[in-house]
Amino acid sequence: MIKKEMIAMLLAGGQGSRLGVLTAKVAKPAVAFGGKYRIIDFPLSNCINSGVDTVGVLTQYQPLRLNSHIGIGIPWDLDRNIGGVTVLPPYEKLSNSEWYTGTANAIYQNLEYMESYHPDYVLILSGDHIYKMDYEIMLDFHKANHAEVTIAVMPVPLEEAGRFGIMTADDRHRITKFEEKPEHPQSNLASMGIYIFNWKTLKKALIAMAGQPALDFGKHVIPYCHQKGAPMSAYEFTGYWKDVGTLQSYWEANMELIDIVPEFNLYEEYWKVYTKSEIQPPQYFAPDSVVERSIIGEGTDIYGKVYNSVIGCGVTIGSDTVIRDSIIMNRTQIGNGCELYKAIVAEDVRIGDQVRLGVGEEAENDVAPHIYNHGIATVGERSVIPNGISVGKNSVIFGITTSVDYENFCLPAGRTLIKAGEHQ
Repeated sequence: MIKKEMIAMLLAGGQGSRLGVLTAKVAKPAVAFGGKYRIIDFPLSNCINSGVDTVGVLTQYQPLRLNSHIGIGIPWDLDRNIGGVTVLPPYEKLSNSEWYTGTANAIYQNLEYMESYHPDYVLILSGDHIYKMDYEIMLDFHKANHAEVTIAVMPVPLEEAGRFGIMTADDRHRITKFEEKPEHPQSNLASMGIYIFNWKTLKKALIAMAGQPALDFGKHVIPYCHQKGAPMSAYEFTGYWKDVGTLQSYWEANMELIDIVPEFNLYEEYWKVYTKSEIQPPQYFAPDSVVERSIIGEGTDIYGKVYNSVIGCGVTIGSDTVIRDSIIMNRTQIGNGCELYKAIVAEDVRIGDQVRLGVGEEAENDVAPHIYNHGIATVGERSVIPNGISVGKNSVIFGITTSVDYENFCLPAGRTLIKAGEHQ
């Protein structure tokens, strides 16, 4: 009989609609991050660094690139005969077929997978957070407190607490009250969406609550366990953790990597972040190029000037081009004489010569101001911007555009130009 003490279930099916065009054709956990990584690399690396060698990855929305990236788990040492990484999409069943309708519903639909490992504990993770955590320490805490459910928490500003699952804990770390997104929060201890369950407790709760529409951990499973009197503990995490669910938080998290003393350090020897790496030639910096306080991916050719930016792999930056406070993803080509300020440019984009991106005064976005804001100019993957175009702040471009798509070679601040697929 196969027996694992703890297995991990990694929820990676999210659309990530608040990342706008960055997730139009790719699931949020597969979005590039930090020059050479993808967001899902962080929880996968945490698993293998913590000794968790059995991981089920639950995919749903636009899974192709995510599946290709994970493969059989070689970069994370998760290519195991027993355990390892398994991609778990929704599948057709004899009685009914349905998509994953909620976080806990996705786990419920994979009871058989979990049962096959006879685990003592199940670790539930989200695939779209940036952090380093030793889950083994959290498991030790779970055991020491004789808990049936342990929730990783961290303090948040009280004015932001209404966006989270909020709990109150006593001096023995026992959870005495749990509220999902309360209007008037009594505490600032926020759930990080990281849970350890005793397997029997999880299985019983999922089966009991299976009929709930859009079965969710925060709304259904955690309250059910609490009402049934299951001992629940709050594990307070003190390290760096970021939910990169918005363009602003995604931009901030990338910029924090290049702080003089980075709060989140990619270069620690004892806690490596692993990823699937393509075979790339070395970087090339032309004699007149300038690079200051930036991350530059392998295979990138720089002929211009790059300041305070995160540049992916296989990027080309033309001569006399200046890039500041920006994120440029893999294989993007930027022409000569361009200016980019506080821009997020997705993968495989082609930007012509003399293009100005993220310039001028701010204006509210005309289609989705809740997504495109904070002065960031956003370009979706495989987009083309022709020569001589000027693009304002809070603007978004997605698709192959030509000069006739722009009035007087300009896309004003806050304007949306979508020419590929549905606007996300």
